[in-house]
Amino acid sequence: MTIKLRNGIFLAPFHPLDEDPTLAIHRDLELMEHLDRLGYDEAWVGEHHSAGFEIIPSPEVFIAAAAERTKRIKFGTGVVSLPYHSPLTIANRIIQLDHQTRGRVMFGVGPGLLPSDAFQLGIDPSVQRDRMVEAIEVIVRLFNGERVTKKTDWFTLDNAICQLKPYTWPHPEISVASSVTPSGGKLAGKHGFGMLCVAATQAGGYDALGINWKIANEVAAENGRAMDPEKLRLVGPVHIAETKEEAMANVRYGYDKWATYFANLSPLNVNQDPNEDPLERGIREGTIVVGTPDEAIAQIRRLQAKQGEFGAFLQLAHNWAQWDKTKKSYELWARHVSPVINNTNSARIDSYEEVKGGREKYMGAAMNAVMQTLQKHAVDEAAKKKDAAE
Repeated sequence: MTIKLRNGIFLAPFHPLDEDPTLAIHRDLELMEHLDRLGYDEAWVGEHHSAGFEIIPSPEVFIAAAAERTKRIKFGTGVVSLPYHSPLTIANRIIQLDHQTRGRVMFGVGPGLLPSDAFQLGIDPSVQRDRMVEAIEVIVRLFNGERVTKKTDWFTLDNAICQLKPYTWPHPEISVASSVTPSGGKLAGKHGFGMLCVAATQAGGYDALGINWKIANEVAAENGRAMDPEKLRLVGPVHIAETKEEAMANVRYGYDKWATYFANLSPLNVNQDPNEDPLERGIREGTIVVGTPDEAIAQIRRLQAKQGEFGAFLQLAHNWAQWDKTKKSYELWARHVSPVINNTNSARIDSYEEVKGGREKYMGAAMNAVMQTLQKHAVDEAAKKKDAAE
């Protein structure tokens, strides 16, 4: 592999209904500081307005606070639901964040995932993907400093222009969400955007990943460009501990609440065996990783074998375990998974093995040097005694 795999997380976030929301949000901010200290590269923050679990309605507000608490980690909107906002106000908010973070913001976009969000805003879910395309094409023009006049059935811009140019040249990186439908892949291919595959390890999402990446490459070629695998990000759930047994015990704390939330939202669970433990099924199917760092490494290798190279793996922030165990999981990834995936220790291992293989030569030379020093010392002492006697 020639691309260094970046570490990141995808923070929806998920918080069960029996926790204080204020404490939950502040714990999410503390998590950003923890990841920054561990050297994680990216954190993507979602936008949701209903269903109770995913309680950040403005990723921009969260990112502004998180950026002040951190030094190097980059933040992405994961994602801004474009049909819910005016393209001009979105562009202005992202440019402001770009300046405030001095270039540490990335712009993730999507049509909006929860139908209940769209219904609350009086938006027909069937038009969301078309509106996403309309919005991002205008936003790119605004990023580029153009004046835009455009009237659609859902927004009007009259000679609109952003007051500020982006801090990042020519503008912050843009990544489009891709799950099941090909709309994200088509949009990424047409404009050269990155892809944020939010269901990369799921059975349905896993197949769609390959299909949508293929579509993105085909559309890119039609538009005289090539997709950059370094801008392909895959999302998957992971919790690791020092032993498999410990990891399984950890996630029993909160997995069922998370799984029940998803079961109530997703029609994909209707044909699954109700007698099988969903956690065990997810592990068996390879959808999730609950185990040791070695099992996390195997998941990445499986994705690389299927997909080829990609730029970042984003662990889905799920809060299955208690807070201290959650932080430990992210630490174990940084300490033991990332170095293997990126071959970080290859030079150290080569040096270690070379020295071990030449042990007799090196130890022989060292012992010979010691003996020579001792002999020289003995000669010098004898000479001193002789001089003193004379």
